Amino acid sequence: MSPVSLLLNIIWIVLGGAWMAFGWLVAAVVMAITIIGIPWARAAFNIAAYTLFPFGFTAISRDAYTGQEDIGTGPLGVIGNIFWLVLAGWWLALGHLVTAVVLAVTIIGIPFAWAHLKLAGIALWPIGKIIVPTA
Repeated sequence: MSPVSLLLNIIWIVLGGAWMAFGWLVAAVVMAITIIGIPWARAAFNIAAYTLFPFGFTAISRDAYTGQEDIGTGPLGVIGNIFWLVLAGWWLALGHLVTAVVLAVTIIGIPFAWAHLKLAGIALWPIGKIIVPTA
């Protein structure tokens, strides 16, 4: 991780990244407890780590990264994402959206608001995503 990414991640944690990562962890634990939700829990744990340190990384579709479709990027992934959206995705996206609006009020907060908006999109449709270092 570059020094700039490290600095941005530290500021990010203070300005809302920590509480949103906690929200992702809560969603992951709740999904894991249900046993049926374990596939969603795995995705939520991965994105919780990404939510804690978003600068220097990016989320992309697994099929775009690997060049082949898998169970999470095919029709079952779409069904899984619909379930996720109803059960947890909307409130995580709402948390990111509210945080983005609050941060966008200040000039310094605009890059962090933009990161929260990207995470809001991921919150709505996380299955089939992979977190990779930014090139």
